Amino acid sequence: MRKITVLVMVTILCFLLTACASKNSQDIASEELGINVSEGEEISNYDTHSGNGDGASCVTFQFSNDNLLEEIKSNPEWKSFPLDETVKTLVYGVSTETSAIGPYLNDNEGKSLVPEIQNGYYLLIDRQVEKDKALEEDILHRYSFNFTLGIYDTDTNTLYFCKLDT
Repeated sequence: MRKITVLVMVTILCFLLTACASKNSQDIASEELGINVSEGEEISNYDTHSGNGDGASCVTFQFSNDNLLEEIKSNPEWKSFPLDETVKTLVYGVSTETSAIGPYLNDNEGKSLVPEIQNGYYLLIDRQVEKDKALEEDILHRYSFNFTLGIYDTDTNTLYFCKLDT
């Protein structure tokens, strides 16, 4: 009987520790983007990741001040607009007279998860290869995608934290 009681207590303790240790979207975005988004208010959360891990997600955070902007400006990993061609293709797609590519970060209707942004900063993290082992352009020439993208709109103090896994 004593062993069963101890086993039940250990199971409950493990459950409680796991529940308390779970991360919210602010914690995840902060960790992955290398910035502190704890002051942001989550205003939308889109996620199609399935049980196998494939899908697109985009969490939008609104900020009431420029604290995050100052942190982004001081982080050399973040780049200022305009978006490079790779990020532009991934987020908004590109079209010519004869073809169209993307957007890859889109909803179920093919619409980009990120609205058009004129001024801001962005960070593209290629999770499919080791850091600094491939050029960003390589992403568009693969059969699958695994990347994280942070885009900060300086006109609206809005952060878009997006991921694509295929």
